[in-house]
Amino acid sequence: MTDSAFQITSEAMLRDVIGEPMEFVRAKVATELNQAMREFVAKSPLVFVSTLDEAGNPDASPKGDPAGFVEVSETGDLLIPERPGNRLTFGFLNILRNGRIGLIFVVPNQLETLRVKGTASLHRDPETLERMEVQGKPALLYTRVRVEECFFHCGKALVRSHLWKPYKWNENTRSIAARQFLPGPKLDDEGAKQTEALLAQSYRDDLY
Repeated sequence: MTDSAFQITSEAMLRDVIGEPMEFVRAKVATELNQAMREFVAKSPLVFVSTLDEAGNPDASPKGDPAGFVEVSETGDLLIPERPGNRLTFGFLNILRNGRIGLIFVVPNQLETLRVKGTASLHRDPETLERMEVQGKPALLYTRVRVEECFFHCGKALVRSHLWKPYKWNENTRSIAARQFLPGPKLDDEGAKQTEALLAQSYRDDLY
């Protein structure tokens, strides 16, 4: 028997498993950033960005910089700078074609995360790009997110993951991703080491 026999196919079936949220939990969902949320954004060095293409296919990408790199505009919009990367631009193409966006902000040693939904657009105002400079390099462009829904997500996932507990981390720091770049199906250790060295050089010399 396959798991299709146990597939959840309706909201009623889902609620039978998960239950209904308490009213105070529903009430925490806001339509604009409050002061606590703005403080969280100011302390966040990492945000996960989710976008959709014109057919509804999803993509997700991390964005990171020194804490506070995402700005909150006077109107309450979020401005996310872009730095040199792999140039695939999946998320940016999605923004051009769809515009819907979801964000999760993370702050070290904070168990809660901040979730945001809204609409996004791409910009390159020179003054804003210069203001977003790091190590003397301005941002390449920035994503403006008009906030439509935002709330703090409870910390149970981060508690379960032990994310902020170094003694729980895997001590092996070798790059798993480096194996992807090796030619052919063989996982050659020497080739992986050479790829790791190239990645390390890129992280050191081409970060900004």
